[in-house]
Amino acid sequence: MRADRAALAAVTAPPLEGLVWAFRFTADGTPQPLANDQPFHLDHDSWYWLHFNLADARALQWLGHAELPPAARDLLLSKDSFQQLHGTEDCVHGVIADLARDIGGSTEETGRLRFVMTERLLVSGRHHALHAVDVTRRSLEAGQRVPSAAVLFERIVENVAEAMEHIVDGFEQQLDEIEEKLLSEEGDNQLPALGRLRRTCIRVHRHLSELRVVLHRFDRNVPADMKPALQLRARNLAERLDGLDHMVVELRDRSRLLQEELHLQMEEQTNNSLRILSVLTALLLPPTLVTGIFGMNTKGLPFTDSETGFISAVLLMALTALGSYVLMKRIGLIR
Repeated sequence: MRADRAALAAVTAPPLEGLVWAFRFTADGTPQPLANDQPFHLDHDSWYWLHFNLADARALQWLGHAELPPAARDLLLSKDSFQQLHGTEDCVHGVIADLARDIGGSTEETGRLRFVMTERLLVSGRHHALHAVDVTRRSLEAGQRVPSAAVLFERIVENVAEAMEHIVDGFEQQLDEIEEKLLSEEGDNQLPALGRLRRTCIRVHRHLSELRVVLHRFDRNVPADMKPALQLRARNLAERLDGLDHMVVELRDRSRLLQEELHLQMEEQTNNSLRILSVLTALLLPPTLVTGIFGMNTKGLPFTDSETGFISAVLLMALTALGSYVLMKRIGLIR
């Protein structure tokens, strides 16, 4: 409670520099957007969400002097990229992964959302635009009620899971199309797509596995005296991520098998080409030998005084090629 009062007092000030958006939540959880360019007059009957752009030096300067728990403030301003979640009696803070966002929506790239949560205040920050927090913001602007900061954070994590589910659905559709092309022997140009898809699956699996491990660990180690408003449904969130991560692992393994099958097809095509080239070389080698012999500038060559010498040499070359063909056929080199 002391941290809440200090933090609220600190932001009752002129407009906050580097603030992306801010919301005030009434006692019944109704969200009210706050203007970024207006002074904040925060009361103690509500709770707030302040979202900062950590790439703005002015935001870092304000956060560096904010009356937040020292460990939470240090993590908010740190460069740590691994996901983590820490809880005390009156504060929860950590770093989670979220999909990056551009003008067209979510991308397959990931960023980091840093946050500090108390009973009456959720302070979050990012260096690049993120998808899940933006979806959460739009839902609040549409009037969706949120009873506490813990529930708001849970919805952010759920939006992360939904965005990754959408990516997984897209992966599954792409794999189906690639597999169909492989079975129809039209998959020669699918290797780059498979490699890119497998690489993205590995990246998504890494982020999902880290987040679910963090949530499981938080559920096991949650302080017994943590305030009710800060208690997260970490186990439920982790179980949802477990199922999603299992799907990603299956897609990763499936993409690896398809990649191996494509490599086998390419190797088979290469072997067939080399086999055809070897057969042609073997068939042409005896006629080439005959041609070389008759091209020798020496006396005593056969057919030199015959009117049909050229035809005889040609027939001899054809017979040697035919003999080579029959020999390779008998020993199984030609099927």
